[in-house]
Amino acid sequence: MKSATPPNGHMPQHLAPEREFTMRFTSTPRGARLARRLVSHRLNDWGHPYTTPTNETLTLITAELTANAVRHGHVPGRDFHLQLTLAEGLFRIEVTDTRAEKQPPPTPPTPDPASESGRGLLLIAALADDWGVTPRPAAPGKTVWAQLRVPFRQSDDRRHPQPPGERRHNSPPLPPIHRPCT
Repeated sequence: MKSATPPNGHMPQHLAPEREFTMRFTSTPRGARLARRLVSHRLNDWGHPYTTPTNETLTLITAELTANAVRHGHVPGRDFHLQLTLAEGLFRIEVTDTRAEKQPPPTPPTPDPASESGRGLLLIAALADDWGVTPRPAAPGKTVWAQLRVPFRQSDDRRHPQPPGERRHNSPPLPPIHRPCT
């Protein structure tokens, strides 16, 4: 973790989200794959196209968090919960599972070079600006979260078309229409 989770387990108040996506998924590899794909689609809808570094980074972080929830946080018959929020240029991904006794270590362990697994938290620590673990409120379990700051963007003009002749932000004015006199 790049910052310590407070001893009482409570994180500071979250900023009011500008965008939010929340969903429960089955705690299976299929559920983890679906979560990853839906986050990527949602980011594309929010103006971060599939091939941009923001989309690719957040999709990879989501893939690692959800895979860990399935592999290490699975309780038979229980789902995991994913929440993606954007507030003031800060994306936050939270994955909550119902297994409280199995906590990720505060610093990712060095994996065995011959091992095929064990690098997820290293990737999250390398890609995210911050990450941590908090107890699940009002129920057994935990929430593993990661944050990524992205440059502030103006509204996406593809989603909010501009009426002809109207100026928005610093866009150049439309050229005047000259019609020959007849």
